[in-house]
Order: sequence, then structure tokens, then C-alpha cells
Amino acid sequence: MKALISALALGFIALPAFAQEAGPDQELIKKGEYLARAGDCVACHTAAGGKPFAGGLPMGTPIGTIYSTNITPDKETGIGNYSFEDFDKAVRHGIAKEGHSLYPAMPYPSYARVTEEDMRALYAYFMHGVQPVTQPNQDVAIPWPLSMRWPLAVWRKLFAPEVADFKPAQGMDPVVARGAYLVEGLGHCGACHTPRGIGMQEKALSDADGKDFLAGSAPLEGWVAKSLRNDHKEGIARWDEAQLVEFLKTGRSDDMAVFGGMTQVVEHSLQYMSDEDLTAIVRYLKTLSPVHPDAPPYQRNNAVSEMLVKGDESKRGAAVYIDNCNACHRSDGLGYTRAFPALAGNTVVQTEDPTSLIHIVLEGGKLPGLKSAPSTIVMPAFGWRLSDQQVADVVTFIRTSWGNKGGPVDADAVAKLRNSDNRTTSGDDIGQTAYGNQPEQNPTPR
Repeated sequence: MKALISALALGFIALPAFAQEAGPDQELIKKGEYLARAGDCVACHTAAGGKPFAGGLPMGTPIGTIYSTNITPDKETGIGNYSFEDFDKAVRHGIAKEGHSLYPAMPYPSYARVTEEDMRALYAYFMHGVQPVTQPNQDVAIPWPLSMRWPLAVWRKLFAPEVADFKPAQGMDPVVARGAYLVEGLGHCGACHTPRGIGMQEKALSDADGKDFLAGSAPLEGWVAKSLRNDHKEGIARWDEAQLVEFLKTGRSDDMAVFGGMTQVVEHSLQYMSDEDLTAIVRYLKTLSPVHPDAPPYQRNNAVSEMLVKGDESKRGAAVYIDNCNACHRSDGLGYTRAFPALAGNTVVQTEDPTSLIHIVLEGGKLPGLKSAPSTIVMPAFGWRLSDQQVADVVTFIRTSWGNKGGPVDADAVAKLRNSDNRTTSGDDIGQTAYGNQPEQNPTPR
């Protein structure tokens, strides 16, 4: 009997030890990893060439430079000593463990609607699925008095929503509701694609706040984030659900190719998301009404194509286009499927602000190799060989040919962008380091 009692006692003692050895919930960690990808946390919290989530990425703002923080579970320089409540307060409320306000470079107004359930999964991943890195956080480079943090409490009162789990509108289709949650919450699409107000706040955080939501941004780091609403000239009205899902997953479709900051979003985030979630995102975006409902759909005009075929280069910028662009984008402006995007009817080249098009002509771009689209395709930079006037001429040609309705561009606009020193680096090669699931790639030299 004593032996039996002893064995039972040892069993009771061993049970807690066994439970402790079992470690954290692996399914919860896996879910948190997926959500971290959906939120593209790695993009801001990993400096170019740095270690995953260790911070240090400089982010230019109108008031100065902010550096992203170390969110690895390192106990000295990261968030290793954060309780769940500390983590939740930082992400959804914008308040650090020490009690001071965080700068709104982190899109916590969007994160305010992330559910507590998902927050717990994220916490599990960052605490148990991320390698700790000892890397001290860098101070902000913001001059006094703009560097003071106490006014940010006022900013939150004015512009940040009340923290509450996302609730879909009554009667909303479940797939659309899932898309709304991802777009308005973790995906924080509005951080780039919604215009900003005088307080640098997003003018709308959801479609319920008005048509400013996802209506396109002012230039940011040399690019313009296009409208994601159902407008014909600058939005997504021309593209059907299948095209948009393919674009989000691969960065390309029959007549589109990703560029600029969106390249990193596809590379580090969207390519890892499920087809069901990508479909939900697109289905939600297609519910957003146009800002300009009376704008007509694109109508192709073949006059320029016929002119170029005949060797007529009299139109402004035509000769520059033939010498530098025609081989890939063709005289009809239709490019080549899933490789060189069409310029004819392209909403990016027709935006009111031509910054993106000027930028890509000057500096080129790279279509990254991804899991489901492994080829890396590079557009070379032309800034070294074209003058400001030549760039202005060829951009004007593209914006006014084949039925495009963009306006002309002058050399001063090109010179201003060429000489800009306000851009920051966004690590092109951090996705593979962070998640380790991308295929081996052989990038083409720029």
C-alpha cells in the first residue's frame, strides 16, 4: 500500500512537470506566425541586412526619422519581459510597457480592431516562435519639441478608434466580413492606400468612414499607393476577382506587375496567405464604391500604335519610348503576359500624381521570385542615361497614349524626384531570412 501511495504521489508530482515540458501550444504559435505574416510585421521590424524582427529600420516621417523597435523575445532589448497585457497594450493601444505613447508610425489605429484571440496567437508566436536577438533600439531622430510624446495621448483621443474586437456589419457576407477584418485590421492597407489628414492620421479607417478609405495616397518614399476602390481610371474596377487574387499571390497577372513598396508586401506577406483569405480580401475590396462613379471605363485607342508601326515618332516622347521601352512594353503598350506589364489602360500610369511612373523610369524595379512565381524579372534604371526632359517626355507619352487619360509631365517634376533625399531603405531581402520558406533565387543584376 505504501508503495502504491508513493507511486501515486510521484505521479501527481510528475504531471505538472510533464505539462511544463510540453511547452507552449504549437498550434497557437503556428496561427500566430500566419497572422504575423498577414500583418507583414517583418517589413518594418527588420532592417535591411538585419536579423528578423530585431528592428532598426529607419522610417521617414514629416517630423523626422523613426526607427522600428526590436520585437524579438530578447529580455534585455526586445519584448522578452512583456506580459500578454503589455504586448496587447502596445499593439492595440499604442502604449509601451513603460507607459509612454508610441509614435503612430506603427499602424495601431488599424490594429485596434484585431480580436483578442488573434492577439494571443501573435503573442505566442513572438514569445516562442521567434529567435531572440540582442540589439538595442535606436533613438528617434526627431527634433524637439516634436519629439515630445505626451501630445500623442491627445492624438490618440482625436484619431485612434476605441479598442474593440472587430464586429462585421449586420447581414454582411461571411467571406466579405473576413476580408474586411484583414484589410481594416492586421493588413492595415489604409496605412499606405488612404490619404492623410493634417495630423498625419488616416482620413478614414473603414468604408463606413467615407470614400477617403483606400482612395490612394500622396507620394510616400517616392511612390504613390494607388486607389483600391472600384474606380475605372485609378482604382481596381477593370480587374476581376481572379486577376486580383493572382496579383496579390504572385505580384503579377496578365497585364499587371507589382512595384515599389507593394513588392515587399507581396514578398513577405501576401504570398504566404491562403487562397481563401486572398479571395476574402479581394471580395471585400470589390464592395468599395468608386470615388468618381461617373468616370468612364478605359477605351483603347490604336492611333499611337499605328503611328509607331509606320515609323512616325513625331509625338512628344515617342522616340525615347522606341529607344528604351518598346522592346518590353511593345508599340501597342500591351507588354508581355506575367512578365512586362501593360501600359495601355494601366491605372498606375493614369493617376493624377505621376510620381510612381517617374520613379520607376529613373530607378527601375524588380519583380521578385516567389513560391508560386519563381522567376525574378528586373526593369533596368534609365535615370543614368536619360535627362530630366527625356524622362518627362517619355512619361508624358505613356500617360497620353493608347487611350490613357493621364496628364503631361514637366522636367521640373522629374528633377525634384531625382534629387529627393527623403527616401528610406526597405530591405529587399529580408523575407527569406525571416521565414525561411522562399525558394532559392538567382536574382538578375540591376
